[in-house]
Amino acid sequence: MYAEFFGLKHDPFSIAPDPRYLFMSERHREALAHLLYGIRGGGGFVLLSGEIGAGKTTICRCFLEQIPERCRVAYIFNPKLTVGDLLKTICREFHVEVKHEGIGPATIKDYLDPFNEYLLQSHANGERNVLIIDEAQNLTPHVLEQLRLLTNLETSERKLLQIILIGQPELREVLARPELEQLAQRVIARFHLGALNEAETRQYIEHRMQVAGLRGPLPFSSQAIQRIHEIARGVPRRVNLLCDRALLGAYATNQARVDRAVVDKAAGEVFETEVPAAPTRRGRATSPMGAWASPLGTLGIGLVVGALVAGALFWIWNQSVPRPTSANTPTAEPVAMPPAPTTAPSDPPTAAAPKPEPLPGPPDAAALIKTENEAWRELGALWGQSLASGDPCAAAQQAQLQCYRTDRLTLSGLRQLDRPGIVTLRQSGQGSGLVLVTALTGDTATLQSGEQRWRMPLSTLADSWRGDFATLWRTPPGQTTRLVDGRTGPAADWLGERIAGLQASGKVPPSGRELTARIQAFQRVNGIEAAGLAGPITFMQVNLASGVDEPRLSSAGS
Repeated sequence: MYAEFFGLKHDPFSIAPDPRYLFMSERHREALAHLLYGIRGGGGFVLLSGEIGAGKTTICRCFLEQIPERCRVAYIFNPKLTVGDLLKTICREFHVEVKHEGIGPATIKDYLDPFNEYLLQSHANGERNVLIIDEAQNLTPHVLEQLRLLTNLETSERKLLQIILIGQPELREVLARPELEQLAQRVIARFHLGALNEAETRQYIEHRMQVAGLRGPLPFSSQAIQRIHEIARGVPRRVNLLCDRALLGAYATNQARVDRAVVDKAAGEVFETEVPAAPTRRGRATSPMGAWASPLGTLGIGLVVGALVAGALFWIWNQSVPRPTSANTPTAEPVAMPPAPTTAPSDPPTAAAPKPEPLPGPPDAAALIKTENEAWRELGALWGQSLASGDPCAAAQQAQLQCYRTDRLTLSGLRQLDRPGIVTLRQSGQGSGLVLVTALTGDTATLQSGEQRWRMPLSTLADSWRGDFATLWRTPPGQTTRLVDGRTGPAADWLGERIAGLQASGKVPPSGRELTARIQAFQRVNGIEAAGLAGPITFMQVNLASGVDEPRLSSAGS
C-alpha cells in the first residue's frame, strides 16, 4: 500500500522468509558457524537457541544451503511427538524402509534396527547424516533421552548421527535437568542467538529498504531508528512489524519521513503490551546484546569456531594494542601482537606447592575475581610471571607473553586451546564475576579465584558462561617488530621451522615449500580456517603441537 509512496518496488518488512531480504549480523554468522562446525566435527548434539523472531529459521535456511557434499539431512519442524512417532518420522525423512511383522503396531525396535543398519551402510559409503529438529523446546525429556540413544552408534573416530536442536530459550532449561545430564554432556556446540544491537538494527532496516528498491535517503530519522530499536529490543521480527506499521502510518498522514512520534503511535497499534517509555537523555536504554553459552559446548567456534568452527573466521589480527577493558565487557577482536624481546623465553615456572582438593562448584559470587587486572595477575602467576605493575598485558610483553581476548569461545574450543584463561561467570540472582579456568577433565572444569578452587560440571559451566575468554600465549623468540599475519620476520622463520618439523613427524600432511602452504596445511588438520594467515590461534596451536612450554588445562592438577 505504501511502497509506491516511498519509491519502493516491494513491501520491505514482510515477515515471510524471503531469501532476498536475508541479513546476517555478526551474531547470525557466528551461529551459522556453530552449525557448520557441528556437522564437520565428530558428531553429537549441536544446540541453537534464541528468542522468538531472533532469526533461528533464517540461520537454518542458510545452513541447509551450505550442507557439504555427501551429507544427508532430515528436518523435523513439529517435535510434539511420542518416541514411536518420532522414530517413524526420522525413518521416513531418511527414506529408511521399516518392515513390521506380526500383529499389532510397530514397536520401537522395528524402527531402531533398520535405522541403525542404514547409518552403518551410509557411513561405509562415505556419507554423513544430520538430523535437525526445530522448536525443540517442545521435546519431552523421554523423547530427548531416546535421541541421545540414537547417537550411541559410533566408530572409533566419530558418531554416525549428528543432531541439531533449534529452539527457544526454554530449551536450555530443559537440557539443564538432572535426568538429561548425559545428553547435555554430548552437546559439542551451543550458541544463543541474541538480539541486534542498535547499529545492526539500523543496518537491518537499510538493507531491507534497499532490497525493496529504495534509491534515495532512508525515510526513517535517526531518532526513529533508535526508538524502533528500543521498542523492538533488537528482535528482527519485531523490527519488521514495527517498521511496516510506521511506514503505513507515515503514508496515511502524507509524511515523507518517519519520526519518533510515528514510531510510538505504530508501536501502540502493533504490540498489545505497554510500549516502553522513551529513555531520558542521561539514561538512554539499550537492548541486551546476544549471549554465548557453551559446551562445546561450545567451541567454539570462537575459537575454534574459528578454530573449530568451520567457517567462522578465526580471529582477525588487530595491530593496535588495546588497553584492558572492564571485566564485563567482552572484546571480540584479539589483542594485537606486540613487539617481542629478542631474548629467549624465561625458564619455566617453578612448580607450586600442592593445593587442597577443589570444592564442589559453582563458586559463590562473593568469591569471584572483581576486576580484569586482578584476573590477569592471577593468570600471570600460572606462567611464573608477576604482572602486578600497571597494565598487566604490557607487563606480559616484557616476558615475551601476549594477551589474547575473545567473546566467541565454546567449551570444545576451550578444550582444543588447552590453556588456562579468564572467563566471566553469570549466576542467576548473584550477578557476575571473573574466575580462572585451570583444568579440564572429561566432564568437569576446575575454577580458581585466589587460593580457592572449585570443580564444576561442564554442563553447569555452559549455563553460566557466555563465551568470553582471555588468556596468555608465548610469542616466538627473536621477534622484535609487530606481527601483521606472522608470515614475515623472525616469527615467520620460527613458524616455518616448527610446521616443517610437524610435517616431518607426520603430524601435519605434506604441502608446498612456501610458508603460506605450510600454514594452510597445519590449519586444516587443526580445524582452523585455512586462510594462510598466522594469527594468535595458529601460533597457540603450533605452540601446543610442537611442545612449547606453556601451562595446559589437560595436564594441570585438578
